[in-house]
Amino acid sequence: MDGTASSDEGWFEGIDRDDEEAAAEAIRDGTADTPDDWPARAVESGFAADENDYYEILHDASMAATRAAVQEYERSDDRQLQHSIRAMDDCERVANELAERVAEWGSSLVADPGAGIEFARELAERDPEPDERRVVELARRVRDLDDEAADLRASIERTAPEVAPNLSALAGPVLAARLIALAGGLETLARKPSGTLQVLGAEEALFAHLRGRAPSPKHGVIYIHEAVQNTHPDDRGSAARALAGKLAIAARADHYTGERRPVLDEQLRDRIATIRARKGDDGDDATTGGDDE
Repeated sequence: MDGTASSDEGWFEGIDRDDEEAAAEAIRDGTADTPDDWPARAVESGFAADENDYYEILHDASMAATRAAVQEYERSDDRQLQHSIRAMDDCERVANELAERVAEWGSSLVADPGAGIEFARELAERDPEPDERRVVELARRVRDLDDEAADLRASIERTAPEVAPNLSALAGPVLAARLIALAGGLETLARKPSGTLQVLGAEEALFAHLRGRAPSPKHGVIYIHEAVQNTHPDDRGSAARALAGKLAIAARADHYTGERRPVLDEQLRDRIATIRARKGDDGDDATTGGDDE
């Protein structure tokens, strides 16, 4: 219901009908204690010529409020983090694909060909012969994409701890950003149960399981976390559940309070140590904030 804080006033009270920004703000932030015949009230106050005019103004104000909300969401820190991690993944994927092409092409022109990004970087530094010009230019594109991926990773490592301090401390900045992106935002991640967080990134395997074609996945992208990877295979499911539980709490703390809670780090270390002790795993105790790659 559109309205202001008092049921005695409509959202349109004191607003110039041509002031779209003020109307949008009233629609977005206004409330009403009780329902009322707002179109009639608007006509009586002189805000609208008739009921149809009122609804036309209301429609325009609602659309303006929606546009403002979308812009605010797109500019939010966690949304920018999502764009960054996806862009980094794209740069890395394309760079590796092109590096394969460069290696295949370069092997026909260079005496000592190599492979991968490293070879593309070496080739990019050459002063090319006429028949090498195109492949060297392609190698330079690979180098630039690899550099951009590195810059994006550095930006994520700086930004993620500001957006989600607890999640970044437990998962590492890059994995934290990836979880936020997979969930569709920090708020959405904070609302997910730990079991859902545990299998984020394993949707294909989960759907296959639901169709009866595969076992239930034990983990999604959190598999790359040290607490899971360095635990005995038989206990990785338990480690993944323990990690997901703490990550879920961390996401909620980040979204609802933003306060750093070091106790989560300690609890995760203790829990992973207990799980590893079952089989005397040789892996080091779980550490927080480590590299997630």
